[in-house]
Amino acid sequence: MQRIIALIILLIPGFLAAFGIKLMRDMTFGILQPPIPYLTLQFLIGLILFLGGLGFVAGFILHRDRKRNKVQARFRSQGNPRSNRNQK
Repeated sequence: MQRIIALIILLIPGFLAAFGIKLMRDMTFGILQPPIPYLTLQFLIGLILFLGGLGFVAGFILHRDRKRNKVQARFRSQGNPRSNRNQK
């Protein structure tokens, strides 16, 4: 059940990113979508949707790989600096 929920959580940003690509492609061909009044605004909305969806999926994958220690040394978390204060 947890895997299905995780899949659904990842599919939503994936669909938003795909819709963002569609909006940017439509702007390139001059196709204006009805609720958006300007092509430039349509491109910016598409870019925001694409980058947001891509960033969410990439962050999820990086978080998962950090938990399993499957990342390069430069991507490993440095630890929480606040936790070092209490240790003497």
